[in-house]
Amino acid sequence: MKGLILSGGKGTRLRPLTHTSAKQLVPVANKPVLFYGIESIVAAGITDIGIVVGDTGGEIRAAVGDGGAFGARVTYLEQEAPLGLAHAVKIARGFLDDEPFVMYLGDNLIAGGITSLVDEFRELGCAAQILLAEVPNPEQFGVAELAEGGERVVRLVEKPPEPKSNLALVGVYMFSPEIHESVDRIRPSARGELEITDAIQDLIDRGLDVHPHQVRGWWKDTGKLADVLEANRIVLETLDVKRRGPVPGGGVIEGRVDLGAGVEIVDSLVRGPVVIGAGATVRHAFVGPYTSIGENCRLERCEIENSIVLAGSEILDIPGRIDGSLIGKDARLVRTDAKPKAFRFMVGDHSLVEVP
Repeated sequence: MKGLILSGGKGTRLRPLTHTSAKQLVPVANKPVLFYGIESIVAAGITDIGIVVGDTGGEIRAAVGDGGAFGARVTYLEQEAPLGLAHAVKIARGFLDDEPFVMYLGDNLIAGGITSLVDEFRELGCAAQILLAEVPNPEQFGVAELAEGGERVVRLVEKPPEPKSNLALVGVYMFSPEIHESVDRIRPSARGELEITDAIQDLIDRGLDVHPHQVRGWWKDTGKLADVLEANRIVLETLDVKRRGPVPGGGVIEGRVDLGAGVEIVDSLVRGPVVIGAGATVRHAFVGPYTSIGENCRLERCEIENSIVLAGSEILDIPGRIDGSLIGKDARLVRTDAKPKAFRFMVGDHSLVEVP
């Protein structure tokens, strides 16, 4: 069995961060989202993995390498444009050969990994297994309609204006080689893409078994800021390290706090769950719950919580507390005494700045 990870796409909902970085490499608890997917696939016993890449392929290659660090062998597959999930399967045909495979969207996170799901798929011997989750906004997803009893999928519709159910497709799929014939049979949708929902519907129309598995734990598509921050909170809740009490430099740690090598905490309070990357410095500051601080960051005379700060950034002398924020690599948030007093911003396209 092989793995296929989709790591193309432009990440428009996370701009301006994704103008300079692949959305699949945005860190959750200081680890790129993509790495969680690779680790889940390898943990399920699948080590031959193809990664479909687009414009950010160079960055993905640099981060993942040949897969050896994960115990895998990675093949990169170029997709000239984001022409749909089924198109990704189409271009991966040579890599996949005639083996069953797991298709995993590289910006998704799923609780507990996929090992039990892969085992279930192997035991069932079905043409496909899809993961479903109840959502409040099904019109924004591919939606499944199930037969009475819920053991069989009868219809899939991509982003229906009037959904017949609230069961959305989660970004993990398991397919037999039968999917390739279905991919070849479908035509582009109105938005010009080969939809995986159409390919799965073709399996159903051909009388093949598509098995639904309803996800009971959490699942996150990290395509939007709110979802990235929520994923960060969920993963930080699983931190196993516990620290409490003073540290050299007059700092105090409370709760679950994971400190990288060489972290300095001076006259500051860090209240977990928090992860702070190697080489970071926290001085005269407060780092509150559900915050991830990247490597070599510098925080001084500021307060921050429920946020993600990427590597190499500085937050200095900021009045008031920073909350619910995602701060990119090598960014600087500083206070200035320059006159006249005014807000001064350098803000990229599609940004949001909220000022009290």
